[in-house]
Amino acid sequence: MMKETNRLKILIIGAGGGREHAIAWKISQSTRAGELFFTRGNAGTATLGTNLETKETEISKLIEFAKQEKIDLTLALSDDPLALGVVDEFKKQGLRIWGPTKAAAKLEWSKAYAKDFMKRNDIPTAKYEVFADLEKAKTYIQKESTPIVIKASGLALGKGVTVAQTRDEAINALEQIFIKKIFGNAGNEVVIEEYLSGIEISIHAISDGKSWRVFPASQDHKRIFDGNTGPNTGGMGTIAPLPFVDNATMKRIEKEIIEPTINSMAKEGRPFAGILYPGIMLTKEGPKVFEFNARFGDPETQTYMRLLETDILDIVDASVDGKISDLKIKWKENTYACNIALASGGYPGNYEKGKVISGISDIKNEKDIIVFHAGTKNEEGVLKTNGGRVLGVSATGDNLQEAVQKAYKAIEKISFEGMQYRKDIGRAALMSKKT
Repeated sequence: MMKETNRLKILIIGAGGGREHAIAWKISQSTRAGELFFTRGNAGTATLGTNLETKETEISKLIEFAKQEKIDLTLALSDDPLALGVVDEFKKQGLRIWGPTKAAAKLEWSKAYAKDFMKRNDIPTAKYEVFADLEKAKTYIQKESTPIVIKASGLALGKGVTVAQTRDEAINALEQIFIKKIFGNAGNEVVIEEYLSGIEISIHAISDGKSWRVFPASQDHKRIFDGNTGPNTGGMGTIAPLPFVDNATMKRIEKEIIEPTINSMAKEGRPFAGILYPGIMLTKEGPKVFEFNARFGDPETQTYMRLLETDILDIVDASVDGKISDLKIKWKENTYACNIALASGGYPGNYEKGKVISGISDIKNEKDIIVFHAGTKNEEGVLKTNGGRVLGVSATGDNLQEAVQKAYKAIEKISFEGMQYRKDIGRAALMSKKT
């Protein structure tokens, strides 16, 4: 374990989004937290530490920085550096880092690998086929029913999935991937899978490669427009915990998905230490995995950090040191959280940056409201937009409805040119019979 007598110098390797700001916000509450440094930070992380010019994918430079600054602990939070093996490289240099190795993170950076892994280990998932050839993929489409799901196998910023309602739409998606190369090398392979009907939820579990602890269920809202319409995004809003997911369902997910995944990864020589985040569809046949992620979700993280009572550095240490079996995670009782994304006009397509943001100071002292920054920058003292998802307005309440209402009330005070957000975050959950 790290020395507890001194405050820790911590490096956060991430994509400068709301996830990184939320985790830093939580770390800053720890009595062991010292200086914080961020790759690709934002105006929010800048209030908690130092934003670096170094990119999250410049691993050799990050190692040099960690040695020079005598960083005590590094957190690898985003998919690209994990896929590049940042954890492996830091460990080779004797540097303490948290996150899965490149081999373990393959569950996320190769959807083709993940599907094959689930198939051979009897983890419930959708029927699928993998293709590296456009014509063969088209032929397969003609034989399958619609809707059908087309996925770029590699990393595509959460936007590499098309739920095609017709064969023509599916073929167009394939041509965009294979011919127009809209996802670059991430689209060298595609996964075509059956459409799963049901309720989508997010599950997070922290592991040390042998043991694990499961977080409360959360639910992201992936599509850009109300009613789950429009193209996929990185996530437009999250709620947690979920009133319609009971203990029996959580135990089934742990038994049928989390346990065999952690155990099988270890048996296959890819022990998974870090955050395992399966996206799950609750179908009539039971929970099924539609994708794996190898890190905290965004915007799921923002809700988890609002609900978490345990020192997050204790959780990270337990994962790094192989002591998850000794870990007890405490969550706020009888409390619900939501996080609603405010996005730039045009997102998830083309959008403009540099729009002045106003109103955040008006809600700075409002009870139960925290605004997490994502695509923001501070330009000569003026807060401006600097990304697709700009802010995450998070709120907590004694019930889900109260949390959601607080967040939307706070949003009314924030504005920037082109600002868009979903007006129905949590609505489906609130309408569920079990609410």
